[in-house]
Amino acid sequence: MLTKRIIPCLDIKNGRTVKGVNFVDLKDAGDPVELAKKYAETGADELVFLDISATEERRATLIDLVRKVAAAINIPFTVGGGISSVADVDVLLRNGADKISINSSAVKNPNLINEIAAKYGSQCVVVAIDAKQIDGDWIVHLVGGKVPTELNLFDWAKEVEQRGAGEILFTSMNNDGTKNGFANEALAKLSEIVNIPIIASGGAGTMEHFAETFITGKADAALAASVFHYQEIEIPELKQFLKDKEIRIRL
Repeated sequence: MLTKRIIPCLDIKNGRTVKGVNFVDLKDAGDPVELAKKYAETGADELVFLDISATEERRATLIDLVRKVAAAINIPFTVGGGISSVADVDVLLRNGADKISINSSAVKNPNLINEIAAKYGSQCVVVAIDAKQIDGDWIVHLVGGKVPTELNLFDWAKEVEQRGAGEILFTSMNNDGTKNGFANEALAKLSEIVNIPIIASGGAGTMEHFAETFITGKADAALAASVFHYQEIEIPELKQFLKDKEIRIRL
């Protein structure tokens, strides 16, 4: 059994780390380079950097900032936001990203998943899926959760795996920023229907929530932002807590 991973997420807007609730009401959470460095030093397994306004503003990811963050850390680094071509991926990988995360562009052009996987390998491709439960159905949303689609979360997850995605980063829009726990029922179903790792995102509020998403939600990794940014949970203590619950974790 692989060890479970703890992944802080830097949501970036205008060069700063921000965090909101249910994808709105964004507040400043600090300097991304300083935060990244701290997380790498205190035991984060990976780091995710999401340029959350790149798609909406129709521009490329903030390359200079990606380069600075990459230089400050020694853990796997995933970058997303505004990636719409293999050329965009090439630039990010050359500037320090280990993996890339695509969301809106994957829905608009599913072949992009195949193209990136063919050129760089599946291990490089994380497909982020933002979904909201509406009348019992999990509906995929785009552009930072602003645009609903016709896609069902589980159908889309199966398709992205078939196209070559190496991981799925599932964010529950219902749970995001609420600190009430992850969407474990949906996560458990995802892990049943696909054979690639699932990263749980949206809803972390306590150390117990991380344990629950690994045990009940069967997630392979748990991603969180505000609980780490505002020191509500420290990564070394979280990892010790999980180890005490006999969850396989790298200390």
